[in-house]
Amino acid sequence: MKPLGRFKRHFWLAKRMAKATGTDLANAREAGQLRQPEWAAMVTRCRSCSEPERCTRWLATAEQSGGRAEAPSFCLNGDRFSEVRRALSPEDAASDRGQ
Repeated sequence: MKPLGRFKRHFWLAKRMAKATGTDLANAREAGQLRQPEWAAMVTRCRSCSEPERCTRWLATAEQSGGRAEAPSFCLNGDRFSEVRRALSPEDAASDRGQ
């Protein structure tokens, strides 16, 4: 079993991924869409990722472009970020369905 990555590094990778994907973590917490235990589980999931260097490079590119992007396919939290966005924004739900 692979050891988990450093907490602080992966905490910030997950925060940056949320921002890059347009996932408003503060609003999600306030709206009850993301409780503290869930966020902790997301950070732990990130810590188990085998591609943190690839993630760092992807985030650097996404941050330079300045636009919102879908999480890369290798992101272990990508689906959860999408779920949170859909729950917070009906427009995102419609665009995710291609409407």
